[in-house]
Amino acid sequence: MTETINTSTNKYSAKIIAKMGMMAAIACVFGLFRFPILPMVPFLTYDFADIPIIISAFAFGPVAGLLITLVVSFIQAFLLGGDQLYGFIMHVLASGTFVLIASLIYRQRKSKKVAIISSAIATVVMIIVMGIANYFVTPFYYGGEAMRDVVVQLMPFILLFNLIKGVANSLITLLIYKRISPFLHKK
Repeated sequence: MTETINTSTNKYSAKIIAKMGMMAAIACVFGLFRFPILPMVPFLTYDFADIPIIISAFAFGPVAGLLITLVVSFIQAFLLGGDQLYGFIMHVLASGTFVLIASLIYRQRKSKKVAIISSAIATVVMIIVMGIANYFVTPFYYGGEAMRDVVVQLMPFILLFNLIKGVANSLITLLIYKRISPFLHKK
C-alpha cells in the first residue's frame, strides 16, 4: 500500500508532510527560473515548478497536490517577486486544475497508461479553465473592457501556451515519476 492519508485518523504522517514540504521547496526553486516559450506573448513564462507538484499529487493524492499548489503559488506570488494576487489566482487555477484532474483520475488505477490519459485530460481541462480565467480575471486586474479586447486577440497564444505547458509538464513528469516514486513511498 502506498503512503497517503492515514484512514483511521484522516491525517498525513509526519514523513509525508516532510516529503510534501521538500517537494514544495523544490517547486519554489524551479519557479525562480522562468523563460518565455512564445515570442508573441513573452509575458507568459514557463517554469518547471509544476512538475514536483504533479509528482506529489500522483504519490500522495489530490489533496496533497492542491495543498502544495497553494503553498507554492503563495510563495511565488508574494515572497519571490511574482504578480502577487493576480499571479496567485492564475497559478492556483492553472496548476490546481491540472493537479486535481490528473491525480483524481490517476489514483483510481495507478498505471503508466492511466498517467498518460489523466495528464492528457488534465491538459485539456487546464486549457479551457485558463481560457475562461484569462477572459474574466485578466481584464478585472488590468484595465477592464479595453483589456478584454487585448485578451481576446491574444487568446490563441494563451491557449497554445497552456497546451505547451501541459504537454511539457506531462512528459517530464511521466519520464521521472517512476524514478522518484520509490523515494516518496519509502517508509
